[in-house]
Amino acid sequence: MFRFAILFLIISLIAGAIGMTNVSIMAKRISLVLFGLFFLGFVALLIFAYLLGAAFNAGQQSMLMGVMVA
Repeated sequence: MFRFAILFLIISLIAGAIGMTNVSIMAKRISLVLFGLFFLGFVALLIFAYLLGAAFNAGQQSMLMGVMVA
């Protein structure tokens, strides 16, 4: 998805440079939407990784407490 966002950004810049403003505007909008979706997916992945790491740490701590008690 990030690759397509960069591709549409390049298309937008080239179209703007040669004066095709309608094509440039549409490519820019598509690029921004794709980048927004990529960014939201990346943030969701970071949050999921943080929560998963916290769950693993909590599991390790409870296992250590069980070993210490026994």
